[in-house]
Amino acid sequence: MTAPETTVPVHPGWPIVGNTPAFARDPLGTFSRLAQQYDRVVKISLGGRDQYVAFRPEDVKHVFQENNRNYVRSPALRLLKVFLGEGLLTSDGDFWRRQRRLAQPAFHRQKLAILAQTMVTESADWMAELKHLDHTKPVNMSLALTDVTMRIVCKTLFGTDVSGTGQLEGLSWALDTSNYLANKLVLMPVRVPLSWPTPDNNKRRRASELVDTLIYGFIANRRQTGESRDDLLDMLLNAVDEETGAGMSDKQLRDECITLFSAGHETTAVSMAWTLHLLATHPEIQARVRAEALEHLGDDTTGTPTLEQFRSLTYTLQVVQESMRLYPPAWALSRMAVDDDQLGPYRIPAGKTVLVAPYLLHRDPRQWEDPNRFDPDRFAPGRDKERHPYAYMPFGGGPRLCIGNQFALMEMQILLGLFARTFAVRSVSGEGVEPQPLITLRPKKPVTLLLNLA
Repeated sequence: MTAPETTVPVHPGWPIVGNTPAFARDPLGTFSRLAQQYDRVVKISLGGRDQYVAFRPEDVKHVFQENNRNYVRSPALRLLKVFLGEGLLTSDGDFWRRQRRLAQPAFHRQKLAILAQTMVTESADWMAELKHLDHTKPVNMSLALTDVTMRIVCKTLFGTDVSGTGQLEGLSWALDTSNYLANKLVLMPVRVPLSWPTPDNNKRRRASELVDTLIYGFIANRRQTGESRDDLLDMLLNAVDEETGAGMSDKQLRDECITLFSAGHETTAVSMAWTLHLLATHPEIQARVRAEALEHLGDDTTGTPTLEQFRSLTYTLQVVQESMRLYPPAWALSRMAVDDDQLGPYRIPAGKTVLVAPYLLHRDPRQWEDPNRFDPDRFAPGRDKERHPYAYMPFGGGPRLCIGNQFALMEMQILLGLFARTFAVRSVSGEGVEPQPLITLRPKKPVTLLLNLA
């Protein structure tokens, strides 16, 4: 029997602009107030379009898993195609399924084990560089982590080192620019055509051209030389669809590479910055991470640890998972209904967007005790049985679960393990850090910490 309440509640807003001003001013605060005011679903107007915000994990599971074929990428997410093209993040339907089949083998456990050695080498080199800094002065860890994750993704994806070439700076600018402009586009009720020579469109074009030049150059060089390397580009170049026998075109390779490049660099650097910030403000947890690192990795004079040693860092992984609970990089996700659907008693009309906020799910007091507290023991073995599986989704969910989730977790486990056995971190007195929800949930200002050799 259908519940009597079938009309979706509508959150009041301003004429024409709806709820856009509130979200533009304070997205996280606005989302949190909606979650307190409405139990299951609420309709808002954002960027001139109706959006249905879903708060319950069972409804999120319905959208992302149980009825996922009825939901496609929302118009807001499609804006990323301007920069990312038709990669796994932005494509839909049969094309997406084919690309996923082609790319999936590159992320199997045995392939990741090959890439892990590159992660360890680059992370160890980064530790050596940090040791030579002046530790009497605060270190911009956001910038330092951006640098090391860029080096890791370049080595694991393209098998090359771009440090010292000026390309790192250019790539960082291109990614930051695209992130900022995409976020701006999402909230604009009226958009000018992308072909118009506005300052924003000109910046977007320069960013895309810079990245295209680099990535197409890597692809062309690999095709011409036929050189075989144990990197992701090599795996993607050699991927063949079992059903058709076809591989990827240069355009498809470019789109998947820029998607992996952007996600593998941006989200990992941001997540690690939040993690170090949390450890700096929770010394007792930092001490546990260091003790585990010393137990399983030895001190930093005992050589390079193996992947199996890093996999033994279970509490370190719990710290990363808890950090991503409090500060999920993908803080808001959206899907558009192809046909009419139901979320409990509420009808979701075809063509309308369902908004889901992992940031809210991860702090829902119905699923998490004392949800704002930093407690890595929430992720101790067996504790996941206490909550709904969709109460925690830092990498999305369902068939479109992020293909690089294990890659990212392994990278952060390695980085944090090596860092914790070498350094202790302290917050700079009086320095607070607030989140800034752009495409990813970044710190509003760089995470700046004091490093001491442990």
